Amino acid sequence: MQNGFKNTGYCFRFIKLMMFVILFAFFNSANAQYYIKGDVKDQFGDVVQNAQIYIPSKRAVFYSGREGGFGIPSAASTDSLVFSKLGYDSLKIVVNAREYQNISLRKIVSASQKNTPKLVSLTLGPRGFLIPAENYKAESYSNLVENDFTPAGARWNTSFAMRIDKASYSNIRRFINQNTRVPADAVRIEEMLNYFNLNYLTPAKGEVFSLQTKVSDCPWNPQHLLLYLTLSAKKIDLSNVPPSNLVFLIDVSGSMDQPQRLPLLKEAFQLMIENLRDIDTVSIVTYGGSVGIKLPPTGGNKKEKISRAIEELVAAGDTPGEAALRTAYQVARNTFMKNGNNRIILATDGDFNVGQTSDEELENLIHSQRKDGIFLTCLGVGMGNYKDSKIEILARKGNGNFAYIDDIAEAQKVLVTEFAQNMYSVASDVINTIAFDSTVIKEYRLLGYDNKKSVLNEEIREIEGGEIGSGSVNTILFELVPVDLINIKNSTSKLADFSLSYKEQSAGNVKREFELNVNYVPFHLLDTPLQFCTAVAMFGIKLRGSDKYPPIENSRIIQIASGAVDGNETLQLQFIDIVEKSASVYHERKGKRKKRN
Repeated sequence: MQNGFKNTGYCFRFIKLMMFVILFAFFNSANAQYYIKGDVKDQFGDVVQNAQIYIPSKRAVFYSGREGGFGIPSAASTDSLVFSKLGYDSLKIVVNAREYQNISLRKIVSASQKNTPKLVSLTLGPRGFLIPAENYKAESYSNLVENDFTPAGARWNTSFAMRIDKASYSNIRRFINQNTRVPADAVRIEEMLNYFNLNYLTPAKGEVFSLQTKVSDCPWNPQHLLLYLTLSAKKIDLSNVPPSNLVFLIDVSGSMDQPQRLPLLKEAFQLMIENLRDIDTVSIVTYGGSVGIKLPPTGGNKKEKISRAIEELVAAGDTPGEAALRTAYQVARNTFMKNGNNRIILATDGDFNVGQTSDEELENLIHSQRKDGIFLTCLGVGMGNYKDSKIEILARKGNGNFAYIDDIAEAQKVLVTEFAQNMYSVASDVINTIAFDSTVIKEYRLLGYDNKKSVLNEEIREIEGGEIGSGSVNTILFELVPVDLINIKNSTSKLADFSLSYKEQSAGNVKREFELNVNYVPFHLLDTPLQFCTAVAMFGIKLRGSDKYPPIENSRIIQIASGAVDGNETLQLQFIDIVEKSASVYHERKGKRKKRN
């Protein structure tokens, strides 16, 4: 009898174990992690490296490897993937994770490419490098004049407008990734620094900005010093911000009919609408052949309707930019929200070829509209006929900001991660002024913030302030020539007078004044975000090919950046890769990375 109970107990435990195994198998199969594998080639069977692979269901981006291969985790056995690369037709397919994917992207060979004149001669460098073609000849950039050294003293001061524009860095990245030299005038050091948003310090209660300063050694000239000014803007409470009245002004002209133009913008706007609230309103104005209102004012609770309107956009026709801008401003005025966030978001390659096309005429058109309290955010795309100069003018005159989108990851950064910075202003018409004490400083120069040659020729003396968004950081660098290098490093005396003026929606015109003191820190002890900013500025100096600075080696830039990089920040790691890649574009030896402990 006892043995029978024992057998019954074994039986009961066995049944429990089997039930657990069955339940575990069922649960595991329901939540299986699949892995989509394959490779990407063109129609000729050649490997396609760095093809972008976008997964709409996850809003995630991957890239094919050196041999064209890829492996992507997926929660489902089937999923949609979008493959794209500049110069190839995009491909959207549904894949089965149980099968190996042989993806074929078709190279684009347009009629214009077939008829392009061929080379008469070809020059090879000593290492066999083909000297990169300057294929930005049809692109336009403002002709910049670099700031030079200025005497210090009470009679001298420098004023400059503070902005949150970041377009220059992503545009530079685009050129380097295409193995092409960067046009010198496409390099704006202040925008390169803005891109990384480093060293944020929360402003004191009731203040719009916080100010941090440091003085340290100058890596490209040991007899000089660098002054770092870091201005951080307050972060607004996104749960309590007023409603937004947004007008998407989208270029759908024929020049946008390329994978990295309209298709990329459509993906970008699809990401953005996820941030809309029920109290927000969106309108869509398009231009290409004609100007039309694609979507009348629509509440943020109707995301599906907004998404469908974006997806239906098709590129064709000329570019009536002037009429489109006028229409967008009229729509924004018709739905104007008092004390709200009224903003036009212009997305274009900047090729305004119908109507008013000169920079001066566009300036006058936009400047006349800004008084209505409508901000303008500009998103630039494209390569080959990209008009940086015109888009920059529109953003500046429209009291707004400017970004360049080279891939879907940048779209995610601009329109999702940094949504508040780019869409919610905390101050406008922001202008800084600094005057150095001549008893400690002989001369100084501001890095970046260079003026257009055309403006200097007209001897204009007025500064045009910029817009600053929620939670943004501006790091400004000055190169200093000290009166006594040894003594200044051990001094805490006055260095300069600094003032910050701006307009705040609730408080009107505001001015803050500060006395800056010498607070020298050896470069190796400097905060790592500021060290990284230095490397970024040095890369900008190098790309401009300036004769105002001594030669700067790639190896030195990489050494500083590698020693200061935050290993958790993908964009910082990517910067080092871009500097390394630029060595082959500019025929230089690659620098070795400094290992971090």
